[in-house]
Amino acid sequence: MERTHPAGCVPIGDDDEFAVRGRAEPAVQHRERRPDDELDAELAKLSPPRKYYQNYQRTRGANDDMLHAPQGLHAFFRAYYHYKSADWKGTKPHPLKARIATEMAKIPTYYVMERDKGMAATVAPFMPSAAEIAQCKWLTEAEVDVYATEYARTQFTGALQGYRVRRGSDPKSIAEMHTFSGRTIDVPSMFIGGKSDWGVYQTPGAAESMQKAACTRMVGFHLVDGAGHWVQQERPEKVTELLTKFLQDQSPRDGQKPKL
Repeated sequence: MERTHPAGCVPIGDDDEFAVRGRAEPAVQHRERRPDDELDAELAKLSPPRKYYQNYQRTRGANDDMLHAPQGLHAFFRAYYHYKSADWKGTKPHPLKARIATEMAKIPTYYVMERDKGMAATVAPFMPSAAEIAQCKWLTEAEVDVYATEYARTQFTGALQGYRVRRGSDPKSIAEMHTFSGRTIDVPSMFIGGKSDWGVYQTPGAAESMQKAACTRMVGFHLVDGAGHWVQQERPEKVTELLTKFLQDQSPRDGQKPKL
């Protein structure tokens, strides 16, 4: 998710989008990122066989798998949010050497899934205990109910379309994605992510590319303690503090021109 301001840009969460916005030519970027189908072919040879979650997300069955999760939508969301948060102590994110199967297999199964499982089955073993749920102040049971109720009404298809378009082969979509190829973000920028979020590292080299090439005036790269993938929810006060300071520092003072 991205927050913007006239004087700057603040990406919050995954930096995957910024991996394709550096100075490299499209063909070079394509080789560095490697097609997901090629990655999946390598992951399938592992023991146990694995698959990349974005390939799962764009399948026709993904919506029904999550919508009709055997454990119910409420339990599905509770486990999914817990597994990708700092509350799950099994995650130890770190940079990967390359986007190859043996390295990608180090990522938890919410990103590099077991090949024979959908997302509902993937997160089921990570359902938090009653005590952990009671201690989770950043996501109450009432809030989980809202997610379950709304997704039961609207389904997952709208969100899943983003994965289908982004990784699809439609010439028009590909042309649109190339619109910003080779362009840079030249306003002041800052990145905020969770220290326990594998999303920062799921595309090897993306974080470095974002700081060194895609964003030419990056003033801060913050990985927040006590936060996983849901940094805005898990540590709202810290995110607000960082955003406020960024806006204050980049806003024009009396008699000064904006920092553009």
